[in-house]
Amino acid sequence: MALGGNPVFNGKNFRSATRGNQAAGVGTATYAGQTIANQQQLEHMYNQPSAGPAQTGRMTFDDVIVKTLLCIGVVLVGAAIPAFVLPGLALPLMVIGALGGFVLGLVNAFKREPSPALILAYAGLEGLFLGGLTMFLEAQFPGIAMQAVLGTLVVFGVTLALFKSGRVRATPKAMKFFMIALISYAAFSLLNLGLMLFGATEGMFGLRSSGIPGTQGMFGFENGIPFGLVIGIFAIGLAAFSLIIDFTSISEGVRHGAPQKYSWTAAFGLTVTLVWLYVEILRLIAIIRGSD
Repeated sequence: MALGGNPVFNGKNFRSATRGNQAAGVGTATYAGQTIANQQQLEHMYNQPSAGPAQTGRMTFDDVIVKTLLCIGVVLVGAAIPAFVLPGLALPLMVIGALGGFVLGLVNAFKREPSPALILAYAGLEGLFLGGLTMFLEAQFPGIAMQAVLGTLVVFGVTLALFKSGRVRATPKAMKFFMIALISYAAFSLLNLGLMLFGATEGMFGLRSSGIPGTQGMFGFENGIPFGLVIGIFAIGLAAFSLIIDFTSISEGVRHGAPQKYSWTAAFGLTVTLVWLYVEILRLIAIIRGSD
């Protein structure tokens, strides 16, 4: 199983479940402490179809899909509140969603057992954040919301197809490069945020908004190719590979018969990565359109 990447799948309980939980072997069956010795009953049991993962309380891909769709649905409901229900409160709702989503994201990531209520609450708060952020940018760049949604779906679909085809895998060597790249990107993001808060940079996205020296006029960018374009493509690549790691972790969980409750953990992990991917695509499109 691939380690690293999304911290949601690196919790001790989830890793233990995906490594050590195997289906129970067939032996002497007992019910309420009584051994079944009757030959006819044994023959009848033997002729019954084998119990599937759902009957034995193990995680399945269907479980993960249903719960992920439920989480995404809650995200969309949350996003509709600042976008359509309370547009006048979009900014405070976005701040509440960002802070609350961050806190609940950490709680869910390091919680010993998955909590469906807390996971759905996280999805709702992230929806508030995404809805407010999207409508803020939509007011400046009409149509950006649909572009970001379509971009997210395309990246997700391509990544899933590559994973299923076996062309892309979370190998140990790839994981090392991924972790180095992820830490480097996190350090840059924190530095850029600090510069923006202290007013040391100009532009909506700080260093990302500046043009790369010597690229004026290239590819239609009058002020030069935005530095954020390069960083944005790099970040989307990281998020896409994080999806590969998520798919790998989920496949390992299903293959090793992880308890069904961990399908909530898998759905939460996918939701976290999809939110990250959407934000990166949304920001990249805003940087490109703002440089036209």
